[in-house]
Amino acid sequence: MIILRMLLGRILSLVPLLLGVTLFVFIVMRFSPVDPALAAFDGANATAEQLERFRRENGLLDPWPVQYGRFVWNLMHGDFGVSVITKQSVGDTITTALPLTLQLTLMGVVIAIVVSLLLGITSAVFRDRWPDQVIRIVSLAGVAAPAFWIALLLVQWLAVGEGLFPSSGYVSPQDSFSGWLNSMTLPAIALAMPVAAQLTRVIRTSMVEELDKDYVRTARGGGLPPIVVVGRNVLRNALVTPLTVLGLRVGYLLGGAVVIETMFALPGLGQNMIQAVNDGDTSKVQGFVITIAIGFVLVNLIVDILYVIANPRLRSHS
Repeated sequence: MIILRMLLGRILSLVPLLLGVTLFVFIVMRFSPVDPALAAFDGANATAEQLERFRRENGLLDPWPVQYGRFVWNLMHGDFGVSVITKQSVGDTITTALPLTLQLTLMGVVIAIVVSLLLGITSAVFRDRWPDQVIRIVSLAGVAAPAFWIALLLVQWLAVGEGLFPSSGYVSPQDSFSGWLNSMTLPAIALAMPVAAQLTRVIRTSMVEELDKDYVRTARGGGLPPIVVVGRNVLRNALVTPLTVLGLRVGYLLGGAVVIETMFALPGLGQNMIQAVNDGDTSKVQGFVITIAIGFVLVNLIVDILYVIANPRLRSHS
């Protein structure tokens, strides 16, 4: 019952959080120097009457509370508005671009988890020996290295130098799975490495703390193989804290995808957002930012649920 109440409380807390996100995005876009009316005519020398008519027809002259209420009401019905440039539904653009961003983010999460588990566990098991020292130096360098810099190195080394992967472009998995994998590998690695480096350090710290506990000494003294002790008990208990960190870093992956997609010419939310900013298409920018923010909130809800499931202390009180 305690677990159910905790989960229900977290779900209910999403309502004011999401409202706060929409209000923040709405206010930021209203303070933007970009005039949607001017962007809509795109240098067509529109008259003052045409600009006034556009603002009136699109509700831009209404009081801000009215505009915000209409904005939230439309969002609740799945309406993200219409692009002032292309006159197409922003929701349709999001539906087309979002799957690629999700693919990139999911690949980044998988790579980050696999790499951090391998390095973090190895570092903890060989604590204060040379594998631990090497992994700690590498992870520290990874934390300090931004994703775009890693992307440049990967392109120069593996794409331009060795020719193993394409430097840009996207291939749909429906057209060619191998082509899709090749086009997504470098962006996913570049996106995942800073997160993997941070998770490695967190996993190592959590593992070291668990390995020093009495139950581990008892299990080892009872003759249990180290792989059983680490795999069955230590690892599960040590992953509670990294789960929380992973939830926060998934938000970083969603935001980092904006830069990585642009660098690798991937037609996801990121590249579309950059194009919308350059075009002054406020409706698209607004819709993309809210989509990413909602994704961040939902991911953290899922991580909260996994945290409750993985935490033995919470389960013991239910």
